[in-house]
Amino acid sequence: MPTNRPAGSYPFDATPLTAPIDRAALAAFARSAPAGGSGASAPQIIGMVFGAIAVVFILGVSGSIFGAMLSASLGVGVSLIITPLLILVLAAAITVGVVFWVRGRRIRAYRLAAFAAANGMSYLPELADPQLPGMIFGLGHARASHDLVRGTTPRFVEFANYQYTTGSGKEAETHHWGYVAIRLDVPLPNIVLDSLANNGFLGSNLPASYGRHQRLSLEGDFDQYFALYCPEGYERDALYLFTPDVMARLIDNAASFDIEIVDDWLFLYAQKAEVTTLDPAVWAQLFGTVGAVITKLQQWARWRDDRLRAAGTGPAAAPSASSAPTARVPVAPLGFLAGAAPTPADPAQPWSPPPGVAPGGRRLKRAFPWVSVLMFGIIAVAWFLFRVMLFGH
Repeated sequence: MPTNRPAGSYPFDATPLTAPIDRAALAAFARSAPAGGSGASAPQIIGMVFGAIAVVFILGVSGSIFGAMLSASLGVGVSLIITPLLILVLAAAITVGVVFWVRGRRIRAYRLAAFAAANGMSYLPELADPQLPGMIFGLGHARASHDLVRGTTPRFVEFANYQYTTGSGKEAETHHWGYVAIRLDVPLPNIVLDSLANNGFLGSNLPASYGRHQRLSLEGDFDQYFALYCPEGYERDALYLFTPDVMARLIDNAASFDIEIVDDWLFLYAQKAEVTTLDPAVWAQLFGTVGAVITKLQQWARWRDDRLRAAGTGPAAAPSASSAPTARVPVAPLGFLAGAAPTPADPAQPWSPPPGVAPGGRRLKRAFPWVSVLMFGIIAVAWFLFRVMLFGH
């Protein structure tokens, strides 16, 4: 099978994303869709049905009123013809729209599943409430990952789109993220790299704020691309992890992502952007970014927290690595990096602390977002004064 990929990226087969679809293969995939979850979900179908009923009802009432008015003006009983005709046209339009929507979802799932298989990975259409420790995964409700593409060699990597909802009723808001989750060899301190390229007028786009006393300035021009936050007392550890070569890789390949290290995971976040997509150029960027990061993670496996040794903490008291939620489905090798085997962690010597992080380094301390609240207050006051000046109340 020919390889279709942009020049300069890590080798991968993007053919299934754009190649003509085999109708027989798509039909076979569609038959397995209920088991795999690649079709429309029950809540989506119910929502579409109720929406269609509401639209038909509104149009039927409107058509009846319009027909009655037309009959009164012309003196002809046309309402008996117009109303059923309008309802029939609308029902046909809704049916066609639903059919195309379901087919589009199925084709997308089919292409992503074929793409994953062609590159030695696995595909899962949806996973409700993924149990991951990153900052975006414990917020709101109706949490779900979609279009998960996973691999395990040389280490576990998951590409997915994610959403959660905050508020309820008319105040409900759905938040969309794309993420890449990379499993590390050992737990590391909680470190956040806030990309300056995707920040807005009110500052950081991240759903969490961190105190400036946890901000660490690094050498070179790294601070022009990222704001790095690490727990107090872990500045030297952050410098050990983010050596000049690692910083250069991140600037060149991951400057558009927000990055978080928490427990034994590294996350790349992209707000309001799809990570799993049918665009080969996006996958070329993702594979290049993950490949560049993974080749520099091997040295992190040797990191140990001296605070555990100073506290006399034994291996039994060391924090255990968070269990992978991805064990729910089988995963396959991550083919595009199969040639880069990871370096195993150095065996712990009797005088060395065990793998793990002392309590003070496991989580960054959150800060109240004063700047955002202040700006929101200023905007609210300005809007109130504008209404008073315009309407007098």
